[in-house]
Amino acid sequence: MPDHGQRKSDHLDLTISGDVGFRRTTLLEEVTLVHEALPELALAEIDLSTRMFGKRVKSPVVIASMTGGNERAERINRSLAEVAERSGHAMGLGSQRPIVRNGGIDADALRSYQVRDIAPSIPLFANLGVMQAAVLPTALIEDLVAAVGADALCLHMNVAQELIQPGGDRDFRGALETFRRLTSELSVPIIAKETGCGVSRGTARNLASVGVLHVDVSGAGGTSWVGVETKRASGDAMRQGQEFWDWGIPTAASVLQVRELRFRTVIATGGIQSGLDVARALALGATACGIARPILQAQDSGGVEGALDLLAQIDADLRAAMLLTGCRDLTSLGQTPRLLGATLRAWAEI
Repeated sequence: MPDHGQRKSDHLDLTISGDVGFRRTTLLEEVTLVHEALPELALAEIDLSTRMFGKRVKSPVVIASMTGGNERAERINRSLAEVAERSGHAMGLGSQRPIVRNGGIDADALRSYQVRDIAPSIPLFANLGVMQAAVLPTALIEDLVAAVGADALCLHMNVAQELIQPGGDRDFRGALETFRRLTSELSVPIIAKETGCGVSRGTARNLASVGVLHVDVSGAGGTSWVGVETKRASGDAMRQGQEFWDWGIPTAASVLQVRELRFRTVIATGGIQSGLDVARALALGATACGIARPILQAQDSGGVEGALDLLAQIDADLRAAMLLTGCRDLTSLGQTPRLLGATLRAWAEI
């Protein structure tokens, strides 16, 4: 039986201070926004707010899914929930797999995900692996979502991570049918979420064909979850992890791949470091951007205030990029001219 608590602690240690980043980029540096010398705007006029799953947020930046399942994770989630509520950002929870025990919900593990008392107003995303969801009845998944008061459920796809993870899944049949079932049966929206390897145009079409309306591309270029598991692996799994460490579709390329499907929500997660990165991703067609590791590191070193300061900097730089492109709001930013580098153009054409 896998020790979920120890695995979650290992993941936190590695993502905070380990050398687990991709060794190639998101390709967001290949997006050049066109300068507007006469924006005819005041900085104070620029509106970063948007609606997300029925709630208004002050910024399109999401505190992306990170952790849960043990006491340390509980402290982190409650701290990040305070950050989200005070700053007006949406938040994702880590995988709720540790909650499911013997066909029901483990009350002790559940506590590490319960943050609604601290963050009553923000959009909050529950989280479960699609292959775990495949073997659970819809009623139990409904209970998992309700237990944390979530506005949507991220069903995460993490084939590459599972291949390297000790005791990970090896059979990935039935995932698309699970998306179909839960999209039609669950009371909250489903977000199809990758975990660092990106979503291709073909995958996006398959997801759209079964009714998925929301996707988090979680592309390559930030934390490599293959890299995280490689650090925990041994023997042939470690060797294979080194081989596939950089596997995936860069975040910018994945946004381009899925934008033509016209999903209601496209979240660009994976290596987003700054407000300028956010602006570039939104100009490519994303509707929001998720950030995980930089926020976790800021929270680890500076607590709630440290994470709040980082988010304020990101929002300030996003606002500056919008002024410099003459964009009053996020809709305008999504339509602003941009130039693409050669590698990103090649991704757009396949």
